[in-house]
Amino acid sequence: MHGRIDAAVLVPLYLHEDGGVGVVLTRRRDDLRRHAGEISFPGGRQDDDESDLRDTALREAHEEIGLPAEAVELIGALQPTPTIATNYAIYPFVGLIEPGHAWTPSDDEVETILELGLGELQSGYERRRLMRRGVPFRTDTYVVGEHLIWGATARILTDLLERTAAAGVT
Repeated sequence: MHGRIDAAVLVPLYLHEDGGVGVVLTRRRDDLRRHAGEISFPGGRQDDDESDLRDTALREAHEEIGLPAEAVELIGALQPTPTIATNYAIYPFVGLIEPGHAWTPSDDEVETILELGLGELQSGYERRRLMRRGVPFRTDTYVVGEHLIWGATARILTDLLERTAAAGVT
């Protein structure tokens, strides 16, 4: 992904008491300049002093949702995902966390922290037509309740759900 701005996200997974797997996402504040109101994984741009994008993902998760790096066991990475409008190359890292964290959302960036089950995300999949800046396009989406997930986050989720389904994890 030459010429893009490197960024990283953490895909925090946890086990439900019922044996299912949940994932943590954020709903960004509506007043942000970029990606306002969108649902995303905690993450952001790589800092100049960070040589490893895993450190970026862990730092951003701590800043955005209050998840300490030592509470995350990194278990792998997903396909890097480009963003179309903002020219980022997003590197997703999957981490296992314990359930029941007391989240601390960043006042500057995060409106809400969401904990959604992989099963409900999978059943909320739909390819649909959206409008962005007056331009219609078809894209993968996931809808859980009133939460619409699309764009790079939906592409990352598709990769995650395909891999977890192949491994027999839901």
